[in-house]
Amino acid sequence: EICSALSRARRSLVYAETKLNKASSRSHAVFRVAVAKTATQSTPGTLGLLTLVDLAGSERIKRSGVAGAHLKEATAINGSLLALGKVVRALATGARAHVPYRDSKLTQLLEGSVGGNSRCTMLVCVSPAADSLGESIAAL
Repeated sequence: EICSALSRARRSLVYAETKLNKASSRSHAVFRVAVAKTATQSTPGTLGLLTLVDLAGSERIKRSGVAGAHLKEATAINGSLLALGKVVRALATGARAHVPYRDSKLTQLLEGSVGGNSRCTMLVCVSPAADSLGESIAAL
C-alpha cells in the first residue's frame, strides 16, 4: 500500500533540464505515513509519524542557466532551503527561544518532524566535481 502511494506521488513530481542536470527536480516532495495503535484497557494508544522528504537541490542560478518560470522555481527552492537551514541551525545551537519555522511553507510543514521529540536523519547527494565544491559544502 505504501509503495503504491509513493509510486503515485513520484509521478506527480516535476522535472526540467538545466545546464547542470538533465532531470532537475523542480519541487520538494513530502510523504507522510501515520501509524496509530489503538488504546486498549491495558495499554495506551500511540501515534507515530514518518515523514519522508525529497528536497529539490539548491542551484546557482548563473551556473544552471535557468530562465523564466524555471528561474522563479529555482528562486523559491533556494529560499525554502535557506529557511530550512536557519531552522536546523537554530535547533542545533539550542536557540529555542526562536526557531524560524514560519519563514517558509516547507519549514512550517516539517516543524513536527525536525524539532521537539523527533528524530531526523538527512542523506545528502554531493558532487565529486571540483567545480561543485561550493554547492556540496553548502548542502552539508
